[in-house]
Amino acid sequence: MKIKFLGGAGEVTGSKHLITTADGKKILLDCGSFQGKGLETDSLNRNPGINPEEIDHIVLTHAHIDHSGMIPYFYRRGFRGSVICTHATRDLCSIMLADSGFIQEHDTKWFNKKRQRQGLPPVEPIYTKNDAINCMELFISVPLDRKFKIDGNIKVKFNNTGHMLGSAAASFEIKEGEKLFRITYTGDIGRPKHYLLRSPRPFPQCDYLITESTYGNRLHQDQKGAEELLLKIVKHTCVEKRGKLIIPSFAIGRAQEIVYVLNNFYNEGRLPRIPVYVDSPLAVNATEIFRMHLDELNSEVQAVMENDPDPFGFNTLRYIKKVEESKALNDTDEPCIIISASGMMEAGRIKHHLANSIGNPKNSILAVGYCAPSTLGARILSGRKVISIFGTEHNVNAEIYQIDSFSGHGDYEEMRQYLQCQDKAKVKKVFIVHGEHEASEHYKQTLLDDGFTKVVIPQVGYEEELSV
Repeated sequence: MKIKFLGGAGEVTGSKHLITTADGKKILLDCGSFQGKGLETDSLNRNPGINPEEIDHIVLTHAHIDHSGMIPYFYRRGFRGSVICTHATRDLCSIMLADSGFIQEHDTKWFNKKRQRQGLPPVEPIYTKNDAINCMELFISVPLDRKFKIDGNIKVKFNNTGHMLGSAAASFEIKEGEKLFRITYTGDIGRPKHYLLRSPRPFPQCDYLITESTYGNRLHQDQKGAEELLLKIVKHTCVEKRGKLIIPSFAIGRAQEIVYVLNNFYNEGRLPRIPVYVDSPLAVNATEIFRMHLDELNSEVQAVMENDPDPFGFNTLRYIKKVEESKALNDTDEPCIIISASGMMEAGRIKHHLANSIGNPKNSILAVGYCAPSTLGARILSGRKVISIFGTEHNVNAEIYQIDSFSGHGDYEEMRQYLQCQDKAKVKKVFIVHGEHEASEHYKQTLLDDGFTKVVIPQVGYEEELSV
C-alpha cells in the first residue's frame, strides 16, 4: 500500500492525499482547491497530479473549499467514483460547490475581457456551476460514529472533529491479504470548546496518522476575552467613531459563530442598537443548513435555544442576498457591522467592502480567522500602509484588528490533547500536513516530545510505501 501527498502538504490549501492499495484501488483523502497563489493557483488546480478517471473513491473530511473545491473539476475530467462524507458535509457541499462554480464562471468572464484587450485567446473556467450541481450525484453521506464498508476490503468510520458543521476524522481499516492497515486522516481539527459545535471526539487506534498543523506554533487567546474584545471593537468603531466595522468571515461556520456571539450580546442588552448585516448569499443559505442540523450543536447552544428559538437572528440583524442591497451598503454612512465572505479576503463581496472602507479612519477591519501568507488578508494584517484591491491602490487608514480565537482550528496544545486518544507506541508514523513550514516544524517537535516516535512533514509529491 502506498500513500502520496498531492496537495495541502507544506502549505494550507489544496488538500489531497492519495492511498493506493495493492490491488490498485485508489482512494483520495479530500479533494481541495489551491487558493491565494496568484497566477500559480490556476495551474496547480488544473494539474492535480492524478488522472481523475482513475480514482475509485473520494473520502471527504469536511466541506471547506480547500478540502472539497476540486470535486466538480474531477467530475468534469471523468471522475465517476463515490464521494463519501457525513450528512452535514454533503448538505454544505451542495451550496458551497455551486457557489464556487459560479465564482469560477464570473471570474473567468472578467479575465477573458482583459485577455481580449491584450489580443489573447479566451480561457475556460476550471469548472462551472452546472459541473458542481452534477457532481452531487456521486455523494454518499453516512452518519458519524458508524463503521461502514466501501468495498469488501475497506471500512471507514467518521468521528466528529468539531472544526465545522459535519467535519470528521476518517479512520480506515484496509485489508490486503492477511495484513490489516489502520490509517486515520484527521482533516482539520476543531477546538475543545467551540461556540456552536460539539467537542472533537476520539478516533480508533491507528498505525498511520495524517494530521493538520495550521496553528502548529501558536496558542489561541481566551475565548471569553475574545468575545469581550469583539464587543469593545464594536463600541469603539460604531459608537465612538461612528464608522463601519467590516468583518471578513468564512461564510460557513465563522459567520454563524460571530452572529451567535452578537445574538447573545443582543439578548443581554449589551449590543449597541446598530444595524448588523450578513452580506453573503452563501452564508445565508449555510445558516439554513445549520438550522437543519441543530442536533450537531453543543449543549450551550441548545440551552440558549430554550429561550431563544433562533440563535442566528435578532431584530437588528439583516441577511443580504441581492447584489443591489450589497452595493447600497457601500454608499451608506450609517454606523454598522458588515460580515461578509471570504475570510482570507481573496474573493467575494468582502473585497468591495474593503475597497470602499479601508481608506476611512472612522472604519475598522476585524479579521477573525487564519489568513494564508499569500492572501490579501495577510497583506492587510501585515501592517502595510498601501494595499492593492482590484488593481487599485488604497491607503490603509482604517484600524486593523485580529482575533484568532474564533478560528475553527485548534492551536498546537489543543491538537496535541486531541491526539491523546492514541497509544503512541502503536502509531508507526505521523504525517504532518496542512501547515506552513514553521508551524509544521514546531508541531513536529511537539509531537516527538509528547511520545510519538516517527513524525515526518511530507512535501507535495512525496510518496511512501506503508507496511504493518
